[in-house]
Amino acid sequence: MNKGIATATRRSLPGLISLLSSLLLLSCGQRSGPPHTATIRVGILHSRTGTMALSEATVAEAERLAIEEINAAGGLKLNGRAVLVKAIEEDGMSDPAEFARKAQQLLNEDKVVAIFGGWTSTSRKAMVPVMETNNRLLFYPVQYEGQECSSAVVYGGSVPNQQSEPALNWLLNNHSERLLLIGSDYVYPRTANRIIRAQAQRAQARVLNERYLALGSAAVEPLIADIQAALNAGPLAVVNTLNGDSNIAFFQALQKQGLNQRSDLKVLSLSVSEEEAVAIGRRKIAGTYASWSYFQNLQTPESTAFAQRFRQRYGYHRVVNDPAEAGYSLVHLWAQAVEAAGSTETNAVRSALMGRRVLAPQGSLQMMPSLHFKKRSLLARADSEGRFQVIKDFGMIEPQPWNPELPESAGLTCDHRGAAPLKE
Repeated sequence: MNKGIATATRRSLPGLISLLSSLLLLSCGQRSGPPHTATIRVGILHSRTGTMALSEATVAEAERLAIEEINAAGGLKLNGRAVLVKAIEEDGMSDPAEFARKAQQLLNEDKVVAIFGGWTSTSRKAMVPVMETNNRLLFYPVQYEGQECSSAVVYGGSVPNQQSEPALNWLLNNHSERLLLIGSDYVYPRTANRIIRAQAQRAQARVLNERYLALGSAAVEPLIADIQAALNAGPLAVVNTLNGDSNIAFFQALQKQGLNQRSDLKVLSLSVSEEEAVAIGRRKIAGTYASWSYFQNLQTPESTAFAQRFRQRYGYHRVVNDPAEAGYSLVHLWAQAVEAAGSTETNAVRSALMGRRVLAPQGSLQMMPSLHFKKRSLLARADSEGRFQVIKDFGMIEPQPWNPELPESAGLTCDHRGAAPLKE
């Protein structure tokens, strides 16, 4: 039977009150359990400053919440012994080089057994060699472009066949076959758009243009000019892979030009969640679409309980989103795998992860041999209050980390069951 999330979401009211009391003690630096209870360290590495702080802060807080829940329930049960989890957090500062340096520090100086972190693919790729060299696992919580299969990374987010592909098919069938692609200038948007172009060609749709901004840039005028020009020739669908606070400038400009009110324009965002929607503003985000595996308004007992616990911990004005849910779920999944393995050693934990199921806020998830989740794909539309309402559930989809649409990855598979174990 699943522990962790399933346990935390099915407590009685007295049990919930006890849990919250324990969380308050933990937040003040106190620990539940005997004073000499053993501890193990894990790293949390997200951007708390810089352009990506808007998106990453909530993920770090959700991961901390999961650790607090584990400790409040008595900690990990390792070989008949209770072990508490201690989080060591560092700031990646929205800088890939800083992510690599801080990952090295967490592993070598702080002696963490695993790291939960990253958002941009550039930050992940900066950490991968560090994790592989040190034979430790990175638990990465964000949707990404695929085209990677590292045995040192547990991928908690969606890959394109679980996110952009179902959503784009829906958009092409229900709105327009004329596409404009916009994004931040780094690995994820450029690779994601290569996959989108291949899908559009197969569907006989037309990509009019592809535009990129430097990560963090607010110079959105060329994007707006392209949209206005394209609308002169008919309905248009914009696929948006801007990241961080560039989205604020983009949606502000759409509203200023009155484009957000036009029925012949549909904007599908692949990196805008509830957190970004709050910063953008409800009137600016209303009517646009987003694709994820989880939205806060998902009506499941686990989702409702997760959102309530997060807001009780961090403030009732706060929201949760897909990356936060993935980070939270990855912590609980890691804890289950460590208990099953009876060890924090990388090879043992990796083996225990494969095939493991976890009852997450979005529903049941299964970790595949590729170290990617089999998970659901959802399309949502922002209502007049800026809240994303699910309009289409594409069901559970098995991940394809190597995309068959791209020549360099056609025919490749990702399966770590037969891989040689890393040296401990």
